[in-house]
Amino acid sequence: MSIEIARAADAAGADEILTADALAFVEELHHRFDPRRRELLAARHARRERIAAGERLDFLPETRQVRDGEWQVASAPEALLDRRVEITGPAMPAKMAINALNSGARVWLADLEDASSPTWGNIVGSIRNLRDAASGTLAYTSPEGKAYALRGDIRRPTVVTRPRGWHLPERHVLVDGERASGSLVDFGLHFFHTAQLLIDGGHGPYYYLPKLESHLEARLWNDVFTFAEEALGIPAGTIRATVLIETIPAAFEMDEILYELRDHASGLNAGRWDYLFSLIKAFRDAGPDFVVPDRADVSMTAPFMRAYTELLVKTCHRRGAAAMGGMAAFVPNRADPEATDAAFEKVRADKTREANDGFDGSWVAHPDLVPVCREVFDQVLGDRPNQFDRRRPEVEVTAAELLDVASAGGHVTEAGLRNNLYVAVAYVAAWLAGSGAVAIHNLMEDAATAEISRSQVWQHLQHGVVVADTGRTMTPELVRAVLDEEVERLRGEVPADRFTAYHEPAARLIGDLCLGGDYVEFLTLPAYELLE
Repeated sequence: MSIEIARAADAAGADEILTADALAFVEELHHRFDPRRRELLAARHARRERIAAGERLDFLPETRQVRDGEWQVASAPEALLDRRVEITGPAMPAKMAINALNSGARVWLADLEDASSPTWGNIVGSIRNLRDAASGTLAYTSPEGKAYALRGDIRRPTVVTRPRGWHLPERHVLVDGERASGSLVDFGLHFFHTAQLLIDGGHGPYYYLPKLESHLEARLWNDVFTFAEEALGIPAGTIRATVLIETIPAAFEMDEILYELRDHASGLNAGRWDYLFSLIKAFRDAGPDFVVPDRADVSMTAPFMRAYTELLVKTCHRRGAAAMGGMAAFVPNRADPEATDAAFEKVRADKTREANDGFDGSWVAHPDLVPVCREVFDQVLGDRPNQFDRRRPEVEVTAAELLDVASAGGHVTEAGLRNNLYVAVAYVAAWLAGSGAVAIHNLMEDAATAEISRSQVWQHLQHGVVVADTGRTMTPELVRAVLDEEVERLRGEVPADRFTAYHEPAARLIGDLCLGGDYVEFLTLPAYELLE
């Protein structure tokens, strides 16, 4: 066997998860599929170079037959018919997993990606927790003696697991001396240990697929699924996948992505925060028409965001797939009833818009928001499990509408710069400490919002934007001064040892990413090298 594991002893439960058979399965996935993964990542870079040279994204002429054809994805299994409320969160630590499973949501997105820091302990621990959740035995007792266990008096959510994206490596797993794909490690270990348990429990191995940029990347996932089912003796089509449409190239290939996965597809999701990040990344040097204003000024009612979500609903329902709404990032603050009431109203308005637009369900980030989302979708769906029958034939979306970033309006402000730098440093510090979902200013931040934050600073700096609130021009000197001030603010908010261990390296990284001349594709790639 040519697979090697580094620091296995550092991960609790490694002896249960990193078994010889499980690792042999991961190794086979790597040998069969990693060369194509690398080719597809190279294709991403080639497309980005074409965009930088002036090419505009458009619907693919070579796949028109797929878009114009009459076909549907496989019928949804019972466990995925009703997805009106989905709660998101990491599968590690066990306390958070148990709280999600006891939340009353219809689905739990068990996250090994943007809401998870990929420490080796978190990866192995997540798989162990998901295995125990599948068998109904997940439990935890805190150091203070508080016991957490799965409730037996409610319907527990269907678990849909999100592995890492195609671009992320796993440095603790080497195959033929090369780092393995984080995607294949996460999927391989999870599928090996939980597929039959989930089937026996009336559900199945269901996945959310992040950050796809083309239908060819969806085809690779479909081939992985087909092989995995055959290898483990699982009936064909048992695996189901919901794809996050969270990159601008994928927005032009929704039909094609569903078509490639049609035997395994169950829906698409409007991953709004990563979508904004992708827009900035793809068109970061395409001129002032693509400068994205302060994140707080870009709402889902902006015309280019409406075009994206309405096309998603129409595409899904035409193809018999679920259309899932995006994250409401607001989180309640139990110590501040006024802020909590405001958060509830913002979530209610967001979910009402989605339900009325035809979405079949949506995401929340906190158990207290599950009843709010459920109430909104109950009013629209009633006793129906979904609204697949709402086809939205009136929706017609053009490439120009998807790319009309200027339609957002809004402003670039120094206050927005401060918020971007504070959030980016605070989030990366928490990520380096092992937490991937972090409440900051009553918003649940994950890697996607940190990516938007640092990418906006880079873009605004490259374009020399004049900020609306102070009239100053965005310069390296201004960014450095504001970064230093926000870092000092953070110094006063956290213990000194924590600041030294996590905030100082986070601040150096964010400074390098924002002020560097060359844009870095994902902040999690250099940040990963800083993880213990």
